[in-house]
Amino acid sequence: MNVGRSLGYGLGGALVVAGIAGLVVDARLTDPLGWALWFGGLIVAHDGVLVPVVLLAGVAVGRLREPSPVRAGLTVAAVLSLVALPMVAGIGRRADNSSLLPLDYGRNLLVVLGLIALVTALTMIALRLRRSRRRG
Repeated sequence: MNVGRSLGYGLGGALVVAGIAGLVVDARLTDPLGWALWFGGLIVAHDGVLVPVVLLAGVAVGRLREPSPVRAGLTVAAVLSLVALPMVAGIGRRADNSSLLPLDYGRNLLVVLGLIALVTALTMIALRLRRSRRRG
């Protein structure tokens, strides 16, 4: 194994151990059970929802003749959704401050995802027209 990789794994493992030790040592301040539930939920969401969706999308896109624009559109949509998810979920919104997260982020995300789908479809059409002109 590469020495740099081993060093990176060792340092990363040490940081994980230090973080867990900090959670346990300061348990009255850090709520280790809350962290464990959050982390467990994250694992379930990743393995139970995200991975199957990505695999199904990969299979569907792999069957297309021209997957490049679709792959690009799916990548942009996925990254945008990941960034927007905390706002859509309202994380950080407070009842006593209406200026925090004042917009309808769920609707806005759907609008932007629709625009991404539209641009992807138009790109696919443009590529097909361009190829048909070259052939004919």
